Amino acid sequence: MTPMPLTRLTEDESIFREAVLQFAQAQVAPHVHQMDQDAKIRPELIPQLFEMGLMGVEVPEKFGGAEASFFTAILAIEALATVDPSVSVFVDVQNTLVNNAILNYGSPALQAKYFPKMCSQWVGSYCLSEPSSGSDAFALKTRAEKRGDDWVLNGTKLWITNGAEANLYIVLANVDPSKGYKGITAFIVERDFPGLKVGKKEDKLGIRASSTTEILLEDCVVPAANVLGEVGKGYKIAIETLNEGRIGIGAQMIGLAQGAFDYAMGYMLERQQFGQPIANFQGLEFQYAQVATEIESARLMVYNAARLKDAGLPFVKEAAMAKLYSSQVAERAASMAVEFLGGVGFTKEYPVEKFFRDAKIGKIYEGTSNMQLSTIGKLLRKQYSR
Repeated sequence: MTPMPLTRLTEDESIFREAVLQFAQAQVAPHVHQMDQDAKIRPELIPQLFEMGLMGVEVPEKFGGAEASFFTAILAIEALATVDPSVSVFVDVQNTLVNNAILNYGSPALQAKYFPKMCSQWVGSYCLSEPSSGSDAFALKTRAEKRGDDWVLNGTKLWITNGAEANLYIVLANVDPSKGYKGITAFIVERDFPGLKVGKKEDKLGIRASSTTEILLEDCVVPAANVLGEVGKGYKIAIETLNEGRIGIGAQMIGLAQGAFDYAMGYMLERQQFGQPIANFQGLEFQYAQVATEIESARLMVYNAARLKDAGLPFVKEAAMAKLYSSQVAERAASMAVEFLGGVGFTKEYPVEKFFRDAKIGKIYEGTSNMQLSTIGKLLRKQYSR
């Protein structure tokens, strides 16, 4: 595999990304095919991800985290995705959704209680989607009722990434449906709280080693202290967390595209036809040059959005654009990689087939492509109406 490009990285960032890439190649790559078949992440990989410091990238050092930047987390997600997008999204959800929500909205007591576990052994999950609540995220029907010093949650969550492995779930529920989205509240729910059950695990097209499950809440008792942020402000947490999460998906998609492209280039340089490597033929040359250009363009968009976020500057439009475009590029790059390999690319013996299946989710989760276009359009109208 060729080295990943060092596009606009500091020396420390380059060293970090290379270390994650080497870890992925040495520890993850040998198990990718079997994990895909088993539809399950290899359990012994999870402690290794914690030992690498990849499960608490932005968490303060006093809690056991790396206290690094959001951009650093993006680099880790990208590097892992070049080998296995399933492991990449496992780390992505932990950092860009769960830890970020607690970091931005958790009380000092909640941070002190949960961050040491989230940096050493606990996996996190983010529970927003429901059977009737997908793109219309605020149509959720999960309810929370105050009973004494506790809240009692009832409802069903769907499409929950990391659901099978998680020890902690951030659950969005409505405490007062009459207030609409202003009743939505975020709760930190531990796996062993009474009334929480992990339901059906989805049998998916791609990212199969990443668990996607139902989460069933049946009179689930949650202490009042476990409200994340303020009661009735869950919608704000959901919006702002997903805005950051979209950059993470962008990083997953550019990593996936790069992984598929790297393998295809290696194959085309080795595969001989008519006495020379097939990479020499102009018909292929023009195609892979175009794919490489698109991957680099998408990378710049993802990096730009992450840098803006770290700088405290507006980034929502850029995050939506990065997620939209990188998912398009990943799907095209993986599809072209299959074609570059010809017949063998269509078999499961070669990794590009898996990259092709994995790529499809990029246009769907954490906001469909149409939702990204809607966000971009609204922000453009606002920008040009000034």
